[in-house]
Amino acid sequence: MARDLKLTRNIGIAAHIDAGKTTTTERILFYTGVSHKIGEVHDGASTMDWMEQEAERGITITSAATTCDWTFPKENGEPTAEAKDYHFNIIDTPGHVDFTVEVNRSLRVLDGLVFLFSAVDGVEPQSETNWRLADNYKVPRIGFVNKMDRQGSNFLDVCQQVKDMLKSNAVPIVLNIGEEEDFRGIVDLVKNRAVVWHDENFGATFDVVDIPESMKEEVRKYRALLIEEVASYDENLLEKFMEDENSITEDEVHAALRAAVMDMAIIPMVCGSSFKNKGVQFLLDAVCRYLPSPMDRESVIGVNPDTDKEERRKPSVHEPFAALAFKIATDPFVGRLAFFRVYSGRLDAGSYILNNRSGKKERISRIYQMHSNKQIALDFIEAGDIGAAVGFKDIKTGDTMSDEKHPIVLESMDFPDPVIGIAVEPKTKADVDKLGMALSKLAEEDPTFTARTDESSGQTIISGMGELHLDIIVDRLRREFKVEVNQGQPQVEYKEAITRAADHREVYKKQSGGRGKFADIVFTIEPADEGVTGLQFVSAIKGGNVPKEFIPSIEKGFKMAMVNGPLAGYEVDSMKVTLKDGSYHDVDSDQLSFELAAKLGFKNSAKAAKAVIMEPIMKIEVITPEENMGDIVGDLNRRRGQMTSMGDRAGAKTVKATVPLSEMFGYVTTLRTLSSGRATSTMEFSHYAETPSNISEEVIKAAKGIEA
Repeated sequence: MARDLKLTRNIGIAAHIDAGKTTTTERILFYTGVSHKIGEVHDGASTMDWMEQEAERGITITSAATTCDWTFPKENGEPTAEAKDYHFNIIDTPGHVDFTVEVNRSLRVLDGLVFLFSAVDGVEPQSETNWRLADNYKVPRIGFVNKMDRQGSNFLDVCQQVKDMLKSNAVPIVLNIGEEEDFRGIVDLVKNRAVVWHDENFGATFDVVDIPESMKEEVRKYRALLIEEVASYDENLLEKFMEDENSITEDEVHAALRAAVMDMAIIPMVCGSSFKNKGVQFLLDAVCRYLPSPMDRESVIGVNPDTDKEERRKPSVHEPFAALAFKIATDPFVGRLAFFRVYSGRLDAGSYILNNRSGKKERISRIYQMHSNKQIALDFIEAGDIGAAVGFKDIKTGDTMSDEKHPIVLESMDFPDPVIGIAVEPKTKADVDKLGMALSKLAEEDPTFTARTDESSGQTIISGMGELHLDIIVDRLRREFKVEVNQGQPQVEYKEAITRAADHREVYKKQSGGRGKFADIVFTIEPADEGVTGLQFVSAIKGGNVPKEFIPSIEKGFKMAMVNGPLAGYEVDSMKVTLKDGSYHDVDSDQLSFELAAKLGFKNSAKAAKAVIMEPIMKIEVITPEENMGDIVGDLNRRRGQMTSMGDRAGAKTVKATVPLSEMFGYVTTLRTLSSGRATSTMEFSHYAETPSNISEEVIKAAKGIEA
């Protein structure tokens, strides 16, 4: 029987590391009846953190999908007469910066997001990164302030941080009753009533009580602010508000709030303590009430690859099939799994789809609904749902799957480049082939992980987003693929860039008896236009000085040359080449001659174009006791750090700075020493910047030393 899409919610749980995402998801599974025992992250027993590495470290590494049903509305734990069963597809995402890719690709296919904040720590660096990703994909969200039972918790303070630091209209729709150890309930500002949870049944039921006398003034103030925000958004309610704000009904507030959330004009803020089983049910109700269903997204926009015209697909089973593969995973029992979101139509197990990237048909032998690392077989999947497929030959992250007769290409995803690399080699000769296969599988799963062979040294270099990322990769090689490797020291993934325009003429001439090689090109090399990545190639040749059939070879030569920059062999991210003139020989000129001329021309013009080495710059935030602040700032300055801000948080001092990655290896150990183990830090990639000349010289010498 087809499910009512209006009652479906595709949501994600996102936050900074250690804000309680997985704990919250575990509580959701418990309250919705999917699991009958609550798995705790600190015991390594949570359902969603199924990888051995996750259980050992107590962190989420890979996003995990699950499904559950929730009956809404309820009154004191019992369904009301108009209650309906809502179906949730939930993706629990990692919080660690090294695994931002998991958040990125999950947000691309979700309709709504529950964004967690720690009631003690508030908005943290990874909160800002994930929030920006949600803004990019225009995902409506609800804010859940977790850990209200912890010492130093402050719900309204966090709401203000969300407003100020994330530039969003965060509006509390509840107030907490009690705080820290005394946190026991909430005041629902829409219903204007107080509820206190029962501890004996994990907070599954509650008592409706009078609003505490000491809170009545505060409740009046924040309820008035909520009504004002809602009325400001909905013009129909504005007149009512002007006449008598008390005339606005509860249903009108809910309807206006829902519209404002979907428009991303208001972020409703709720609070609770997932670990203490408080507030999660209210959060589930808020998801049903305010976050969009697939039907609220009127249609998905794509491009017909045959006509290059824009097309729309409505979330209906009657439309042609269209889906986006957002994750590839390898399961030891079922093989390669492609996680995908169906935007329109229906897919039956055993049927064929068109992969619009490769242009080839793929047979989807089996379809699964995922529950963490377990699979539930389905006969079919329909618009609005999220599932996983098995049986395909060549599907990658970001591929569009569609009906063969109605092709469409949906917008894919952009992923950051790796910033750190290490050399690895198998410990035994028998593992050489196994290592290659394992690395290709891991690279297929993770778009921010790459493996390449260094041309000069012959070493295998694996690159990722951070030291933890590469640690996990090496650990997975050992456990999953049974490949033991030796690894070198971490190395920064530098890049090279062209900084000014330069004109150049390159003549490639080779005579070796008989037919020779000849190509002559005149070009300008310069930085690419803003926002352009890769090679921006412009042919401005007038007349037939260079025949048209050779121009693609010239472009190919420059494109290939960018892989190994002219200074130290690092990749050039972007540049612009304008081909102005040239000449050819009737007999000696061919495509290879012009390709080689472009490669040599790039190398020989680099000095005039002032090629430079670029290094990854990281954003770092340190939370430290005040007495250690001077030492920590001094240490960051010694590491070429630039301070961006200093502030206060939960009784401690915060220091934000940008620092080159090359200076940050082993920083955690130094920080512990400077603060006697009391300071903590978080670091994430910010941007690439030109390296100072003395550092550039060292990098170039090191690269040439490897070549020698």
